[in-house]
Amino acid sequence: MPTAVITGGGSGIGQAIAMKLAADGFHAVLLEFSDENGEATVEMITQAGGTAQHIKTDVGSTESVKAAFEQLDQVDVLVNNAGVASIGNLETCTPEELDRIYNINVKGVYHCLYFAVPKMVEGGGGAILNLASIASKIGIADRFAYSMSKGAVLTMTLSVARDYIDKGIRANCICPARVRTPFVDGYLANNFSDEERPAMEAKLSAAQPIGRMGKPEEIADLAAFLCSDKSKFITGSAYDIDGGFTLLR
Repeated sequence: MPTAVITGGGSGIGQAIAMKLAADGFHAVLLEFSDENGEATVEMITQAGGTAQHIKTDVGSTESVKAAFEQLDQVDVLVNNAGVASIGNLETCTPEELDRIYNINVKGVYHCLYFAVPKMVEGGGGAILNLASIASKIGIADRFAYSMSKGAVLTMTLSVARDYIDKGIRANCICPARVRTPFVDGYLANNFSDEERPAMEAKLSAAQPIGRMGKPEEIADLAAFLCSDKSKFITGSAYDIDGGFTLLR
């Protein structure tokens, strides 16, 4: 059975991707920092008839990621999904905040590529999918550190695609607009009153010309395609999945 490694696979988009890949016949390996979320997702996958395991991992730690990949005999698919958000412009982004975002969103992707790619080379190839963002292509207000990190994800994707094309490794990324995840729900709940919340939710939805936020399952469908043999002729590409956000910019 082929193995798919999904970082941040315990919730939101990562969870949806893990469940979709497991349904498609992969053994899903969740590199997830939260024991609760990781084990709950494993249980959901196994109840649905798939196979999965959770390895507690801090993607920002070289030693943690190294230890996780040492437990795996093979890696056929790597999905770099784990990431955190940051709000603010250049002047409000402190050096500490920039380091926090870089450590998870950039170095975390690097760590997993660094330890997964040799296993893919040894196994004769594989597919890599990185979660970038529309913020990697378009200037978005008050997203300085986050945009920096997602720009790096996009260009790391292109670099790996170029360097390992002759090793049977494909690398692509997807660039979502706003997706309705637990993070968005928490943002609404923690920053707005019951009276304010409907208006803010409507504003967040209206940012996509299609009139709503994306669903994790929709991102997972595209991810699964790019990780499958149906996309064998695709590498070094960045796919917008954004409800028309970039179309009208």
